[in-house]
Amino acid sequence: MSDSRLPKALTAPRTRALALCGALVTALFGVAAFVPLPYTLTWPGVTADTLGSYQDRPVLTITGAPVRATDGQLRMVTISATSPGERTTFWRSLQAWFDRDEAVRPTDTVYPQGNPAKAEEVTARQMAESQNSAAMAALSYLHLSPDQVKVKVDLGDIGGPSAGQMLALGIVDKLAGDGKGGDLTGGLKIAGTGTIDDQGTIGAVGGVPLKTQAAARDGATVFLLPKDECTDAKVNTPEGLRLVPVGTLGEAVSALEALRNGGGVPSC
Repeated sequence: MSDSRLPKALTAPRTRALALCGALVTALFGVAAFVPLPYTLTWPGVTADTLGSYQDRPVLTITGAPVRATDGQLRMVTISATSPGERTTFWRSLQAWFDRDEAVRPTDTVYPQGNPAKAEEVTARQMAESQNSAAMAALSYLHLSPDQVKVKVDLGDIGGPSAGQMLALGIVDKLAGDGKGGDLTGGLKIAGTGTIDDQGTIGAVGGVPLKTQAAARDGATVFLLPKDECTDAKVNTPEGLRLVPVGTLGEAVSALEALRNGGGVPSC
């Protein structure tokens, strides 16, 4: 064997080893691309005008006090998600990562224990609590007795606590408006999100970047949100959507008044 042939003979096993390693890596990536991951895809969901109807039924039905006709919209917003049974692969997750209209979340944060039935139970309870708190906060703000004024909310199968702020504003608008015979909205399409407690404190909800997309898609030009979620809301904010952070029901009403009258409005 000549010296010129020695390097080729010695490198042949190395070449075969590298080729084998490359094949194994390719196979691993191929498997990873199709193995389901413990993540759920989410995207902008439906919105509903709390001053109007949802699925052909009034969202708010108020008895025990005069109810005024309203103009404009106060839209609550939602997020949709894949079911736990749907496969979310590495490549599908990667695709969603670069899509402004989708987000990837751990399945357990969307479906407790990966159980859709459990999730529905939890979100239904949260919605019921949110409705009660919205009514209490609105009636307290208007100095009305919950023993005399009754509020019924119908949002179909929508669950979760994040409609609280917009439900409370809807109740205030239907019962009192701006206090001068006008609408809280000033005729605008306004959307928003945020939990609310009996005292009218507005809390964070998560998923705001997707909710702003839903709001803009359905024609809103103003988006009310909890103060603590300004940073998230500014991620991919739709063009033409004004972000207005608030901390209480009173602040939300004041912000809407400033919008109508051209005053100073909070911003993110």
